[in-house]
Amino acid sequence: MRTSTRAVVIGGGVGGCAVLYWLTRLGWSDVVLVERADLTSGSTFHSAGLVGQLRGSLSLTRMMMSSVELYRRLGAEVGLETGWREVGSLRLASSEERMEELARQAGWAKTFDLPLDLISAREAQELFPPMSTDGVLGAAYLPTDGYIDPSQVTFALAEGARRGGAEIATQTRVTGIRVEQGRTTGVETDKGAIETEVVVDAGGIFAGEIGRLAGVNVPVIPMAHEYLITRPAGVPLEVPTLRDPSLLVYFRGESGGLVMGGYERHPAPWALDGIPPDFNGRLLEEDWPRFEELMENALVRVPSLADMEVIRLINGPEAFTPDGEFILGPSEVRGFWVAAGFCAHGLAGAGGMGKLVAEWIVEGVPSLDVWEMDSRRFGRQYRSRDYTLARTVEIYSTYYDVKYPGHERAAGRPLRLSPAYPRLQELGAAFGEKSGWERVNWFDPNAKRGEESLRPRGWAGRLWSSAIGAEHRASRETAALFDETSFAKIEIAGEGAAAFLEYLCDNRVARDVGAITYTQMLNPLGGIECDFTVTRVADDRFRIVTGTAFGQHDLAWIRAHAPEDGSVTVEDVTSKYACLGLWGPLARDVLGSVTTDDLSFAYMRAREISVGPVPCLALRVTYVGELGWELYCATEFGLRLWDVLWEAGRGHGLVAGGYKAIDSLRLEKGYRVWGSDITPDETPFEAGLEFAVKLDKGDFLGREAVLERSEPARRLVCLVLGDARSVALGSEPVRVDGDIVGRVTSGGYGYTVERSIAYAYVPAAESTAGRPVEVEIFGEWVGGEVAEEPLFDPAGERIRA
Repeated sequence: MRTSTRAVVIGGGVGGCAVLYWLTRLGWSDVVLVERADLTSGSTFHSAGLVGQLRGSLSLTRMMMSSVELYRRLGAEVGLETGWREVGSLRLASSEERMEELARQAGWAKTFDLPLDLISAREAQELFPPMSTDGVLGAAYLPTDGYIDPSQVTFALAEGARRGGAEIATQTRVTGIRVEQGRTTGVETDKGAIETEVVVDAGGIFAGEIGRLAGVNVPVIPMAHEYLITRPAGVPLEVPTLRDPSLLVYFRGESGGLVMGGYERHPAPWALDGIPPDFNGRLLEEDWPRFEELMENALVRVPSLADMEVIRLINGPEAFTPDGEFILGPSEVRGFWVAAGFCAHGLAGAGGMGKLVAEWIVEGVPSLDVWEMDSRRFGRQYRSRDYTLARTVEIYSTYYDVKYPGHERAAGRPLRLSPAYPRLQELGAAFGEKSGWERVNWFDPNAKRGEESLRPRGWAGRLWSSAIGAEHRASRETAALFDETSFAKIEIAGEGAAAFLEYLCDNRVARDVGAITYTQMLNPLGGIECDFTVTRVADDRFRIVTGTAFGQHDLAWIRAHAPEDGSVTVEDVTSKYACLGLWGPLARDVLGSVTTDDLSFAYMRAREISVGPVPCLALRVTYVGELGWELYCATEFGLRLWDVLWEAGRGHGLVAGGYKAIDSLRLEKGYRVWGSDITPDETPFEAGLEFAVKLDKGDFLGREAVLERSEPARRLVCLVLGDARSVALGSEPVRVDGDIVGRVTSGGYGYTVERSIAYAYVPAAESTAGRPVEVEIFGEWVGGEVAEEPLFDPAGERIRA
């Protein structure tokens, strides 16, 4: 075994071998994989092997498609069988909401050129003869899906990696990971040490254990997953895989018989106190009582299963994560990477995942926007086993549930509470959750002020309240008060802070004390890695305010680029400060009645003021397009700050508002959302944010790439739809002159402009205002047009009032 190497991959399952294979394909031949037992001996060998490409996000779908591309050619490339069977897939719908789900997926598939068709129950039965059509309303058929043999594809990947120069050391147990000054320097094994600067934790169910050796939390929970295998029973050899999510079960062919499994409502976490050291190549005992629910459901869909002979019930642990997504990418320890948390769809994603992680390691930037899979997305609360367990069990038990856009999870709540939380409860808040924070979606009592007739059609109207419109209008007509304590807050300080931020930001941020700057941080390809405001609070101190869900990402990005000479400190101060947003035409009247300080300071300026007895930093900024302030105070003052403002607003028509109203308000103003409207895949010039790029300020990260891409081929545009109650939720296809040209990034209803609004990237030649477009919403093409933005107050007079 080599004693020094460029990278060490830990784990000989399909994930580890895929990363190793792609590292060699990208030119890293001096790499080693270490495996505690034999290849595939963790979770890989007992995987059911289903491969489905269409997923709930752009990046995940592309990753799955990349897997299929690899599986099609890998066998011929290395001269080994992979077991790839491109038999297609069926997904059944047994309710109207499931049919709506399939219609939405069909539209989504069009944007990838995936040949997904909606077919009848009878047509589905012709493809999968054993199924009963009872209760089936229709199905989605994707002929390019299939299944693969988990062990064969793993050995094929390993062979490809060996041919590229990699070494694979089986029966080699990792006993330690050397970390010096926050960087990995080597791996200790029972066969000796290996010096390396790159370590990839591809440990599967052991990933958490491996992470702890480096001081990194990898929140995975092994879940006992079961499926049965029958003897041959005359099932056609090339039947497509079949999923019936309403019955929680899946099927695939197996040599004339069937494989059947599913995701039960009462799952079984396993080995919470640690996996036995000798658990290699082993299964758990059959658990027929737990499987009974799935068996009964399966017999509803495939009655002939009752007459088939079961060879055995496979019961094996699979690594699941608290949000059901992969855990990929770098960690807070430089050089320590994670490729784990496959959540039972590891075979579907392994080929594309290996390519993505290897590109990220070799080139420094992933080829896709991977924040939803980024290993650094989990906050400190996921160091709690109880919290991680509760969230993970919920993910498994609801695996096949319809997930409406904006659906809220219940497990582990409430956890993070604003100091104003008791008052929000008293006012009838309908809470959502983000990054562990309880956040107000809307206030139920405000519904009586709204208009039920504006409820959008279909899914957009399911998680909705007429209170949203009432809170929106209050922000435009009087004033509204929002609790925004969950906003992530990061402080950059030190003698090198100004120069550091000038290099990372595309806008000029090191201005005078009190200046607020809207800016992005770009990656080396010119893509938007972060999007936030920076306030200079002192000569040597800056405060960044970013979205609740993006704090971990932005913090990691900044820390990854921070100098190591002590000239800059980076601190997460989110929990130190409460934040209330006060906006509306009467906001100055409300605030002015409880402060003696001068409120005439300009838009995008910050000043220390007192609000009643509460010392605050007041930021004259807005995400709703109205006069107002974000008021920051030490957390212990937060409840009093709410009370003072609420009492002051009684005579001014002040209304308590939630985040759903903010989203509607920001759409009318064209304010972007990172992660949907803008991502690391888009440049500021594509996103319409070139005003924030100061090319004349000197060098900054991504500057050269932005210059090269300053004449984009596509642009983000505002669309207004002809039917106000047809509301896009995101991901819907957009077409011009009959050709699909893009997909919706975000959408909603604007209560002031009284229009259905959507944002989408379209070819630059089609981005002119007035250009007719169509958006497919649940199978129906809705007409609209490109609009000048912003739709509301284009001159910005209200925010500067």
